[in-house]
Amino acid sequence: MLSKPATMLLGLIYEKPLNAYEIIKRLDYMNVKWWFHISDSTVYSTLKVLEKKGFLLGTSEKVGNMPDRTVYRLSDQGKTAFQDTLRASILQFDYDTNIFSIAAFFLNAFPPQQQQELLKKRLDLLQKYQEGIEKQVSPLWESEVSAIHAANVKRMMDLVDAEITGTRRLLESCNEEA
Repeated sequence: MLSKPATMLLGLIYEKPLNAYEIIKRLDYMNVKWWFHISDSTVYSTLKVLEKKGFLLGTSEKVGNMPDRTVYRLSDQGKTAFQDTLRASILQFDYDTNIFSIAAFFLNAFPPQQQQELLKKRLDLLQKYQEGIEKQVSPLWESEVSAIHAANVKRMMDLVDAEITGTRRLLESCNEEA
């Protein structure tokens, strides 16, 4: 599975070939900094790593009097790795919700029917998490653990509830587009 920065960059390049500067501007425009920190230096170093691994193909372009710039596009290997990572990120639950947030940005990498199938499977997984946590919480259990422990487990329930709500919202939007 690809790292979060690699997934984000491949997703942007999946949509259209871009150079590093355009990627940084696009990340700014998307307000990614408010939920996932990816520095400019991380963009540049990740692009180089992805190119070395054969996931990206870089082509030098000259624009006017400006220095050459490298425009990146996905290789077939990069497209496969990207889609495999999206699929895995959708079909797992992690309390680090950035993993799913990045995957959700790029759901259009799949046809509408596959988007719906993946999100339905995610909902099933999340509901199992919810049921498992709810089994743990009871008045007896709460009397046996510290208030902080109980509050933290309830916070985890809140996160799962939020993921269920968000996944349903995404599924509804996929249904509208289908």
